[in-house]
Amino acid sequence: MSKRKAIAVTVAAILVLIAGGLYVVDSKQADREVGQSKEESTHREAAAHTDGEHHGEPVSEKHGHANQHADGEHHEKAEGAATAGKGPHGGRMFTKDKLALEVTMAEAVGEARFQAWLFDDGKALAPDAAKLALALARPDGEVQNISFAPQNGALVSSVAIAEPHVFDAAFQLQYGAQNLQAVFSQEEGKIELSETQVAASGVKLESAGVARVRTAITLPGEIRFNEDKTAHVVPRLAGVVEQVAVNLGQQVKRGQLLAVVASTGLAEQRSELLAAQKRYSFARITYEREKKLWEEKISAEQDYQQARQVMNEAEIALQNARQKLNVFGASAGGGSALNRYEIRAPFDGLVTEKHIALGEAVAAEASIFTISDLSTVWAEIIVPAKDLNLVRLGGKVKISATAFESTASGSISYVGALLGEQTRTAKARVTLANPDMAWRPGLFVNVDVVSSDVEVAVAVQPQAIQDLDGKQVVFVRIADGFMVQPVTTGRADSRQVEIVKGLKAGARYAAEGSYVLKSELGKSTAEHAH
Repeated sequence: MSKRKAIAVTVAAILVLIAGGLYVVDSKQADREVGQSKEESTHREAAAHTDGEHHGEPVSEKHGHANQHADGEHHEKAEGAATAGKGPHGGRMFTKDKLALEVTMAEAVGEARFQAWLFDDGKALAPDAAKLALALARPDGEVQNISFAPQNGALVSSVAIAEPHVFDAAFQLQYGAQNLQAVFSQEEGKIELSETQVAASGVKLESAGVARVRTAITLPGEIRFNEDKTAHVVPRLAGVVEQVAVNLGQQVKRGQLLAVVASTGLAEQRSELLAAQKRYSFARITYEREKKLWEEKISAEQDYQQARQVMNEAEIALQNARQKLNVFGASAGGGSALNRYEIRAPFDGLVTEKHIALGEAVAAEASIFTISDLSTVWAEIIVPAKDLNLVRLGGKVKISATAFESTASGSISYVGALLGEQTRTAKARVTLANPDMAWRPGLFVNVDVVSSDVEVAVAVQPQAIQDLDGKQVVFVRIADGFMVQPVTTGRADSRQVEIVKGLKAGARYAAEGSYVLKSELGKSTAEHAH
C-alpha cells in the first residue's frame, strides 16, 4: 500500500469518529496538485521539521505551506479530495460550496493551539455561528477529540496540542444545514526510515518502562585501617630484645612468635611464682599431717587450725603470682629461661609497623609492632554540613578508587555527630570487605552515597535523550520511521532516566544511536530551509 493510500485509510477511520458528510473539494487546487513537479513530490517525502519552526506564529506561515512546499509536505488529502490555498489569516483554507474553513496552529505562552475562522459565501462568520470539532489521531493509535470555543474573533481549540506535532487531523464543521469536513496530516519532527535503514544505521530500540532509579551524591574519602581490628603491640615488660622473628609487611597468624625480650622483671615474677608454689606445697603437707594427728587425738585442734590457715594463705599467694604472669601473657617458665619473654601476635593480620631491633632496650609501654587485619577496612568519608541530611546510618554507598578501576558496595556504619571547627565537615565511615587486599590504607576514593532508591513508572536509557532546540527529546519508533518526542525528565542515575512527562510505558524508542537520528533530522531541516 502506498503512503497516500495508507493516509487515505487513516483519514477514513477518523471521519467515522465524527459526523459523516462530504469532504472539501477544490477542483482547481486538485489540478495544481496533479501538475506538481518531481522535485516537489520528493520534497513532500522530506523527513521532518524541528519543533522551533512554528513557535510564536502560525505554523502555516513558518512552514510556508502552499507557496513553499506546494501544500503537501505536512498534510495529505484523501483520494478524490483536495485542499485550497492560504486563507486571509495565513492558514489552510478548506471549502465546500459556499462554506469555508481556515485553520492554523500557533504557539503562545509555550502552548500550541488550533485557531479557526469561518466563512460563508466569502463573508466572515461569527465564531459562535457554527459548531467545530476535531479528531486528532497520533501514530500510536491514540485519538483525541477536541472542541473549540470563541476567543478574540476566532475559534480556539479547548486544549493545547501536545508535541510531537505528528498526527492526522480531521475537522468537522456544522453550519445550519451545511457541513464541511477537512483532513490533513502533520509530520513535524518526523524521520522516515525503513526497517532496512534502521538496521543499517546502528540504532538499537528499547521499550520505556518501569525501572529502579538511584540518585546519589559523590563525596571524597580515604581507605583507612579498621581500628577495631588493629593492634599496637607493646611488651608490657621492660627488657632487652634477644630475637625478632617477623619482618615489616609480613602476614602473621594468631599466637605466632613476634619477638623475644630478656626481662629481669619477668624473672622476678617467675621466681615469685616458683617460691609460692613451694610454700603452698609445704603448707599442704603440714596441713594434711596435722589434720591426721588431730583426728587421731594425738595433737591439739589448735595445731590443726593453724596449719589450715597457713595453707590457705600459701594458696592465695600462689594464685596471685600466677595472675601477675597472666597479665603479661607469660608462662611460668623454668630452668635458665626465667627472664625469656615471648611476644606473640594477638590475631591474624599484617605487620604494618615495626619499631624493634635486636639488642635494643625497650620500655614496657613502647609500641614495637602494629598488626592490622586487612580482611576488612574502613572507607572514611568527608561529609560537608549541607549533605549531612543525606548521609544516614545504614545508607547504601558505592566506592570507586581514584587511582585504578575498582569499585565496591557497602553500608554506612558510622556517622560523626560533630563538625570540625576548621573544615566544617563531619566524618562518616563504611566498613568494607577486602578479601583480595585491593583496598589499601591511604588510597583515595570517591564515595557515591545513595540519596534515594525508588521505582519509577517510565524510564529510558540516558544516551537516548538528546537536546533539540533547548528541549530534551527522545526519538520514538513509529510505523514508517521515528518522531521527535519532547520529554520532561526526573530522577536519574548512570543507567536510567525517569520520564515524568511525554512518554508512555511500553513506547519503543532509540536507546542507542539517537545522535544519528538527530543528525538526520538536522539534514532534513536544512533541506527545507528555502
